[in-house]
Amino acid sequence: METHARQGTPAQAAAPAGPAPVVHAPPPMPSYIPPFGLRTVIGCLGMLLAVLIAGFNEHVTEIGLTDIRGAMHIGHDEGTWVITIYEAFNIAAMAFTPWFYMTFSIYRFSIFMTAALALLAIPAPFMPDVTSLCILRAFQGLSAGCLPPVLMTVMLKYLPPEIRVFGIAGYAMTATFGPNLGLPLEAFWFENLGWHWLYWEIVPLAAAAIAMMAYGLPRDPMHFERFEKFNWFGLVVGLPAICSLVIVLYQGDRLDWFRSPVITHLALWGGAAFAVFVINEAYHPSPYFKVQYWRSRNIQASLLSLVGILAICGLLSELPATYLEEIRGYRPLQTAPVSLVVALPQLLMLPLIAAICNSARVDCRYILAGGMLCLGAASWLGTWLTPDWVRDNFYPLQILQVFGQPMTVIPTLMLATLALGPADGPFISGMVNMLKGLANAVAFALFSVLTRRREQYHSTMLLDHHGTQAQALQGLGNPITQQLSGISPDSGRVAHNSLEVFHTYVHEQSLVLSLADIYFLLIWACLGYAALNLILPRRVYPPRPPSAVAPAP
Repeated sequence: METHARQGTPAQAAAPAGPAPVVHAPPPMPSYIPPFGLRTVIGCLGMLLAVLIAGFNEHVTEIGLTDIRGAMHIGHDEGTWVITIYEAFNIAAMAFTPWFYMTFSIYRFSIFMTAALALLAIPAPFMPDVTSLCILRAFQGLSAGCLPPVLMTVMLKYLPPEIRVFGIAGYAMTATFGPNLGLPLEAFWFENLGWHWLYWEIVPLAAAAIAMMAYGLPRDPMHFERFEKFNWFGLVVGLPAICSLVIVLYQGDRLDWFRSPVITHLALWGGAAFAVFVINEAYHPSPYFKVQYWRSRNIQASLLSLVGILAICGLLSELPATYLEEIRGYRPLQTAPVSLVVALPQLLMLPLIAAICNSARVDCRYILAGGMLCLGAASWLGTWLTPDWVRDNFYPLQILQVFGQPMTVIPTLMLATLALGPADGPFISGMVNMLKGLANAVAFALFSVLTRRREQYHSTMLLDHHGTQAQALQGLGNPITQQLSGISPDSGRVAHNSLEVFHTYVHEQSLVLSLADIYFLLIWACLGYAALNLILPRRVYPPRPPSAVAPAP
């Protein structure tokens, strides 16, 4: 049978017609998702590097804020707003990103936002005042927040089903490896190259990430027709609502919560606007995320667990750093080994846990519960904290976190994503990443509130106990005064210095007791989340390619 039509002469055309040639349909347009190979792997790794860069830009500048404030002559209160504004726009951007990358294409959107993030870092050290720096950081936070939702979609869309769990592990790296590497990077850049590189560190890495994405990511088409149903009202209401709530979490404790008119108005109007935003998303034909997902038990358990687990991991990372800085006077360079103990093994543990969870015989809910028990054990060891601890005493706690963090984050993401279909990916990615960002804000607010309240309580109790027992201890003398009396003949000066030393001891003891209290609360939080994830979610299985169906005879 012929497969192509042939041109004939006029005589042949007049001849009786033979069998009509078979006209084949035109071949389908080539898909913009190429076969999986090395090129796709490079593109996905470039996307992962871009998201890690966004995390470094967030954590390194936050940890190095003291050094930045000193170099740029910024006060303490103004410096807190530099962090708050960045985090507010960073978290808000995550909720709206999926709509935009589906419109402008993953390839173009990712490269543009990574380039914007890097270019905005160049003038940051030269900003003339706090206002201009906050504006620049707002745009930088907006561009950084656009990248994590894209990474989740890339890992779920471009990787074959049999290794998709490893893609989830790659995304989990941004919640375990990246944050724990922030402190060592801050120490390296500041101590070796200067404070400017706390901003500029992302520029060379961003160039590498852009090159990898430009080479490996598929050139998916743009869909400008989506603007016909653009959710303008959701954007106008949702963006300031999310920013307001994040500002409340970051500034609430410093401004004494609802005793401050700023916090009161932001909480009231921001909460009302967020409620309107959620109602609009439930009924709009083109929502940024689907509120209806919360009807699923798996979505409820996984998203609530994601916020709690990441907040717990954030607190467990913050507690040793705070102790070593406030009690021992460590610089970031001296504290860096504590973070590296958790960060570097993640390069091995994340693929290992992913391989275990990728087996159909393994129930990821039990892996999650085991990880929560590891974090709970680390918290239990932390309750033994005393003012005599040094850096080495925290290593057993950190080693337990090496196992606990990937064992909790990977199963949680599996429960959130694998229970949905491919078309649901963009809608769930925005919701997951927004809650992931909110977890950092919740951890910051909880740490500020608990530390301040418990420190005040223990300080009051210690001073009260000292006042009650002062008469009974008079016969033993004052050891502080006895040690200082040989330094100066001025008895008034010695008494003043003795009082300062005494209050320093009280501050150290009260801070240590407050940190131990937080560790105690984390034990019960870990046990509660372990029980929740054994009861509430249904089991999910790792994805597999569809089996080949034999053609009908």
